Order: sequence, then C-alpha cells, then structure tokens
Amino acid sequence: MEFFIQQLINGLAVGGIYALIALGYTMVYGVLKLINFAHGDLFTLGAYLGFTFLVSCGLTGAVGVGPAVVICVILVMGFSALAGHILERAAYRPLRKSGRLSAVVSALGASIFLQNAVMLIWGAKGLAYPADLLPRVVVSIAGQPVPLIRVVVFVSSLAVMVGLYLFINRTRMGMAIRASAIDQGAAKLMGIDVRRVIAVVFMIGPALGGLAGVMVGACYGQITFTMGQLYGLKAFTAAIIGGIGNIPGAMLGGILLGVVEAFGAAYISVAWKDAIAFFVLILILVIRPTGILPERVAEKL
Repeated sequence: MEFFIQQLINGLAVGGIYALIALGYTMVYGVLKLINFAHGDLFTLGAYLGFTFLVSCGLTGAVGVGPAVVICVILVMGFSALAGHILERAAYRPLRKSGRLSAVVSALGASIFLQNAVMLIWGAKGLAYPADLLPRVVVSIAGQPVPLIRVVVFVSSLAVMVGLYLFINRTRMGMAIRASAIDQGAAKLMGIDVRRVIAVVFMIGPALGGLAGVMVGACYGQITFTMGQLYGLKAFTAAIIGGIGNIPGAMLGGILLGVVEAFGAAYISVAWKDAIAFFVLILILVIRPTGILPERVAEKL
C-alpha cells in the first residue's frame, strides 16, 4: 500500500506538470486550430530562466528560499509570456492568412531556433537546480511517507489550473477567448479584437509552460536543453487524450497520463514507461477518437 500511494503521488505530480504544458497546446489549437510545436521549447526556456534567477542572480541568498521561489515564478512566467508574444508576432502572425502547412513549418523552425538558442546561451551540459530549494521533507498521507516537493508541485498545478478555468469562464477576456474559438468572424462582428485575443492566448500558454519548467527543475533537480522535446510530446499526447481544444480535457488528460506512466514504470518496467503512455493514447483514440472530453462549443455566451 505504501508503494502504491507513493507512485500515485508521483504520478499526480508529473501529471500536473503535463497538464500545465498541455493547456498551452489546447488553448492555441482552440483559437487558431494550430499546433504550436515550439511550445515545448518555451517550457525549456522557463526552466532555464528559473535556474538563472535562483542561482546566477542569487535570489535564494538575497531574500531567502521562500520569497526567492515566489519572485522566481513571477519573473519566469512574465518572461515566458513575453517570449510567447514575440514568437506569435514573428513566426505566426505574418502567416495568418497563409495555408496551414506554412504555419506548421514556421512552428517547427521556431522550435529549432529556441532549442539552439537555449543551448548557446546556457551551454549543452545539463544544469542542476539548488538542492535546498525546497527542504527534502517527507509528509504523511494516509499514514504513508511522501516527499513534500511532490505534494507542492501537484497542489500548485491544481491551483493554477482552477484559476485558469475560472479566468476562461468568469472574465470578459475569457468570454472573448471562447467566442474567438467558436467563430472568429462572428467574434469580430461583435466587436472582439481577435488579434488581441490571440496575443493573450500566446502569452498565457508559455507562462504556464514556464511555470512547469521551474517545477521540473525543483522536483527533479536536473534540466537539459532538449527536455522540451519529450515533455512537449507527452503534454501534446495529454491534450489529445483529454480532447484537443478542451481546457478541462487537457487538465484531465495530463493527470491521467502522469498517473498511468507512474504506475506503468513501477509495476511493469521503467524502460517501457514512454511506450505505455503512447499505448494509452492509441487505446483511447481507438475507443473514443475525439478524446475523453471532446471540444465543446458553447451555444450561448
């Protein structure tokens, strides 16, 4: 039972990270019907920015661990959002009226550019987050010891996802995003600035990806410039499992994928961990091609 609970917490933690990254994919697809293949590299950029603020800029020693983490998260989300905005202006907006293939090629080019930029700036070797970023405290859940860092990552991810859900469903900008996802032409006739909506979407997604990057660094300690490829692919898989274009679906798909992956690694084989994740994707698409929660279209806003 102890092993089961530990693996469940591990799965929920990594699933929360997958879900945060998947939200960036699903929001962009919901509005533009475009897959942002550079999103995984924006996640990597966030992880490296977090390392820079915590270590190179000395935030931890200047203000203490707790305030340093909070300031770091705010700065990383802000800079990641700015990077996403620049990416949209440079790589996607000029091709808005071109064919889908042009946008896909541009996204792949942006991904290669970002990955190599991170390598040139921070180096090809992996970097290690400070070991004392969060004390390696073990807490008791259902009578079983669980690392505190895993609990913090999952609870933080869940809180951010709930906040995003409320933003999308309770604010004017959220209403504009939903309207643009349904019909951009009709949204323009209603006075909605669709270009501004798209810019906001391209800022929210990378901000969440940057937060996920800091979580990976804090939780696993090691970051590399190629980490965005695997995490991005897993998050894209989570978005498809949940139902691409559906925000609750991306949340559910990420958590489900993380839990299945953790149990697969624990009870079958670590070597088959990634294969198990993609097998789940194939199985769900065979049974339910639109995903667990297919994209919903609101009849009334």
